[in-house]
Amino acid sequence: MKQNKYDDPDFFDKYSQMARSVGGLDAAGEWHALRPMLPSLKDTRVLDLGCGYGWHCRYAREQGARSVLGMDISEKMIERAKSFNEDAAVTYIQAAIEDVVFEPGQFDVVISSLALHYVEDFEAVCRKIHDSLTPGGSFVLSMEHPVFTAVAAQDWHYGPAGERLHWPVDRYQDEGMRVARFLDSDVVKYHRTVASIINGLVQAGFRITRVAEPGPSEEALAQYPDMKDETRRPIFLLISVQK
Repeated sequence: MKQNKYDDPDFFDKYSQMARSVGGLDAAGEWHALRPMLPSLKDTRVLDLGCGYGWHCRYAREQGARSVLGMDISEKMIERAKSFNEDAAVTYIQAAIEDVVFEPGQFDVVISSLALHYVEDFEAVCRKIHDSLTPGGSFVLSMEHPVFTAVAAQDWHYGPAGERLHWPVDRYQDEGMRVARFLDSDVVKYHRTVASIINGLVQAGFRITRVAEPGPSEEALAQYPDMKDETRRPIFLLISVQK
C-alpha cells in the first residue's frame, strides 16, 4: 500500500505546526545522533528518500555535496521543499519510495529520514538502494523504533490521574501493517522487528557500520520541555550501512 497522507490539507497543516517542521533539523529530536552517522558529503551525489521539506537536502549542499536529489510521494511536501530552494544543484521529484528506479552507481550517499516505516516491502527498497550506490557508498536511515510501532495506538499507558505510567509493548513479533493515530488521523505504518530491519539491510548486501537508539539531546530538552518523556523509551532507530 502506498499512502500519501501528507497531501490531505488538514493533515499537512497540522504537520506544518510540528517543531521539526518549524525549526528544521535542530528541532528534530534525533538529529544530534543522525548527523555524526553521515559520511563526508563533500563532492558527493546524494539521494534523499522521503525528503519532506528538504532539510537534509539543503544540509547536504551546505556540506559540499556536488548534487542532491530529493524524492517524496507528497506533492505538498515537494512544493514546500522547492519554495525553500534557490540552489540549482538541488532538485526535487514527486514519487513513491517503492517506485524508486535509478541507474546502478548513480549515488554516493542515500539518506532516508522517518519514511521507511510507511513502506510495506522494506527489503525490496533496500535492494534498490544498494544497486543505486557506488561501491563503498553509504546509506543512512532513521525509522520509528519497533518498540514504538509494535502497538498501533502508539501512546502511553496512563494512571488514574492521567500520569504516564509506562510505554506498552505488545505483539512485537507480529510484523505487518498497523493503523496508527497520528495528528488526529489514521495513518498506515508497518511494524517490523529490529532483527528484520538489520537482516533486510544485510541481505541486500550492506555492511552495518553503526546503530543508534537516541533520546533527545540536552539542548533539545532545554528548548522543548515536552520532550522529557522521550528519554523513557526509544522512539527512533538510526542505522548507517555501507555498500
